[in-house]
Amino acid sequence: MTAGLTNAQIAWRAAQDIEDGAYVNLGIGFPEMVTRFQPDGRQAIFHTENGILGFGEAPPPGQEDWDLINAGKKAVTLRPGTAFFDHADSFAMVRGGHLDVAILGAFQVAQNGDLANWSTGPKGVPAVGGAMDLVHGARRVAVLTDHVTRDGRPKLVDRCTLPLTGVGCVTRLYTSLAVIDIEGGRFILREKLPSIRLDDLQLLTGAVLHLDGTPADLSVPEM
Repeated sequence: MTAGLTNAQIAWRAAQDIEDGAYVNLGIGFPEMVTRFQPDGRQAIFHTENGILGFGEAPPPGQEDWDLINAGKKAVTLRPGTAFFDHADSFAMVRGGHLDVAILGAFQVAQNGDLANWSTGPKGVPAVGGAMDLVHGARRVAVLTDHVTRDGRPKLVDRCTLPLTGVGCVTRLYTSLAVIDIEGGRFILREKLPSIRLDDLQLLTGAVLHLDGTPADLSVPEM
């Protein structure tokens, strides 16, 4: 199979679509890397459920202040104007529709926009957590993910088989092989790696990929 993008490259590509001044929540895991790749002249305002608005990227190793962490228990830095608040206010922001974008990871995404990003399996977690609020509170929901599982099974599917985080909530996917929108209950291919043929990409996708014109090349910097 064609070598796909690294997690950092996927995060870089997603960061390019965030508008200046957007209020953004980043899911636990490699979506947190998006803070590293803000384009010049643009700066998102990052929100974390445990009560910080306006934080920056991770500090250099050895310079962490462990009183300043995000929801994934990762150290963060502060920017001018950073605000602190309790969980009630944090989720009031989420549920009140005050976030422009939520960027999450996924186990499965269905062509109708359903998202499954938690599991009760052997290495699962006890509950869905705040993601269920985020996917229906944010104005736009994007997913960062490998295109397939470690054993080669599609993560983009006709119908999710794992417990759902949200129904019909995902609008755009940034994968290791492509950028795909979800519109009208269909996967619409917008960009793909030039090194992979469309037929091969379709074989790695568990539902039909539809075209709206010629897909652009998915181009990212080396990192």
